[in-house]
Amino acid sequence: MTTAMAEPGRSAGGRAWEYLLQSWRELDVPEGWRAEIDGGRITLAPPPHRHHNGIAARVQRALYGVLPMEWEIYQTLGVHVASLGKLYVPDLVVAPSGLVEGVDADVSDPVDAAEVLLVVEITSKGNAEDDRKKKLWAYAHAPVPVYLLIDRFDEHGPTATLFTGPENGAYRHAERVAFGEALKLPDPFSVTLETEHFPH
Repeated sequence: MTTAMAEPGRSAGGRAWEYLLQSWRELDVPEGWRAEIDGGRITLAPPPHRHHNGIAARVQRALYGVLPMEWEIYQTLGVHVASLGKLYVPDLVVAPSGLVEGVDADVSDPVDAAEVLLVVEITSKGNAEDDRKKKLWAYAHAPVPVYLLIDRFDEHGPTATLFTGPENGAYRHAERVAFGEALKLPDPFSVTLETEHFPH
């Protein structure tokens, strides 16, 4: 994982976020890599392990069976947590298709995290703590109604945790299961994830 900071002279006068966002828009990120903004820095993360991709594919397949036509699943969508000045690119995002469709094809602006319905993060060795703490905190502040954290590197063994009910910057409910157990997503998704087939 590599980072780049805003140029000090360019970030004066309250323009740090605008400068970082413009830099993010203009980045020529290698295929499979992700660029995110956190703590006044642009961070680049390398392509994930194939098991990571395998889990994302299984979650996506399960969700497609229950989503209405006006919702879509996105894999490389930037999500902006405006109140915190953060921009993440989750592994999966469920959002109304109108947030993305019909937007100028030459503009790659992120969507407002407050408008997304579900965010899925799958930990990698290098970012597990960020997914468990920083992103959990940020998504609760957005607020994102449902955050699914799939943690292949949990110290007690691979787990999936469903966070719901964001309120005052924290999720009120968390349901955690070990790989091998089923995890039911709440309405409006109403789908059960069978984690026994998740590669780890």
